[in-house]
Formats: sequence, C-alpha cells, structure tokens
Amino acid sequence: MESVYLVVALGAIVAGFVQGLSGFAFGLVAMSFWAWALEPRLAATLAVFGALVGQILAAVTVRRGFDRKQLLPFVIGGLAGIPLGVAVLPHLDMDWFKALLGILLIVWCPAMLLAKNLPKITAGGRVADGAAGFAGGVLGGIGGFSGTLPTLWCTLRGFEKDKQRAIIQNFNLSMLMVTMGTYLATGIVTRDMLPMFAIVAPAMLVPTLLGAKLYIGISEARFRQIVLSLLTASGLALLASSVPRLLERMA
Repeated sequence: MESVYLVVALGAIVAGFVQGLSGFAFGLVAMSFWAWALEPRLAATLAVFGALVGQILAAVTVRRGFDRKQLLPFVIGGLAGIPLGVAVLPHLDMDWFKALLGILLIVWCPAMLLAKNLPKITAGGRVADGAAGFAGGVLGGIGGFSGTLPTLWCTLRGFEKDKQRAIIQNFNLSMLMVTMGTYLATGIVTRDMLPMFAIVAPAMLVPTLLGAKLYIGISEARFRQIVLSLLTASGLALLASSVPRLLERMA
C-alpha cells in the first residue's frame, strides 16, 4: 500500500509542475503514473481533484485578464459536454479511450511542432470555439482532461500565450468545479478516496507554484513548443499505459 501512496504523490508532483507551467495537462500527466497503480474511477477522480487544486492556485499566482466574450463559447460548450462525460465514465473502456486519445496527440502535435509557418484557423468563429469547449467538457467529465482539446484548438487559432493561458485557465477552472461537484453529487467520490486527496493536494503545492513562476519568463515561441511537446508526451504516456493491456486482452 505504501508503494501506491508513493506513486500517487509522485504523479501529483510532476503533474502539478506541468500544470503550473503550461496551464493544463494535470490529468494527462498524472494518469501516466496513476494508470499503472489505481483503478480507473479512483484515478479519474484524483485527476479532476488535482487539476482543480492546480487551477485554483494558478488563478491566484498567474493572473491574466480575459475577454468574457471570447471565453463564453468555450464555457457554454464545456458545460454542455460535462454531463455526457460523467454519464459515459462508468461504462467507458478506459484502455481504448486512452489509446485513441494518445494516437490523436502523437500524430497531430508533432506535425504542428514541425510546421514553422502553420496557418491560423480563422473559420468557425464562436461556434467552433463552443465545439472545442464541448469536447473539453466531455473529456473533463471522463477524467479531468478538459484542457487538452481546447488547448490544441487555441494553438491552431494562433492565440498569443497570455490570451491562450487566460482562456484555458478560466475554462478549466469552470469545468473542473462543475465536474467535481457532479462527481460528489452522483456518488463517484467515496469516503475511502479521502486519504488519496490528502496526499495529492500537499504533494502538488510547491511544484505548481514553481511551474507558474517559470511560465512568466518564457517567450511566445517557447510556450508553444512546451505546450505541443507536453501534449505529445502525454499521448505517448497514454499509449504506454493502454496498448499493453489491449494486446493482453486480445491474446
């Protein structure tokens, strides 16, 4: 049991630092540790809890103004997507889910990273932003992955780093608060999870603050490289945790 606590703490430390630096990805990074040691529902709940704690810390330490009109379509779409994600969670094959999401990330993100003059996507307007928010809400309800696709979308839009940070930070905070409330209301969170919560919160505190401090000093180009590299690494971690299990099931 002590080894499980160690894995939970280590995942929270690394994921906290990454979230502090990039503004997202707590769930993806943490899952790369926790998927090996925790059952899926517990791992998803801890990912949502840790990501929420990280976003609250970020809201205090990395304050960025935001355009409410720009943010609103993401939030409305996300709120519509959360119930679907929560409803799907108990019935979802997490191995296939992680494998498919991992493939998407490791194919698309390196292509964006290598493309020096990638054209910005200007079509779709608020409807497209709302669709990205909806996808983020579904993934948030499944396990705290709310920022993954909206972050990718903001990068495709060509938003500068503070604008992207403001949208994703406030979007994630909204989605994670609603998701955690839904988990509590539907009984997904149980009493035996509380000791794990007590490990995650203090373990991620200092790393999250350190990551947020580093964010302030990085350039636009470096921020884009960090975001896409983190998304790619997260995709590889998802595949590493899911493919062996899928192959074992097929054997």
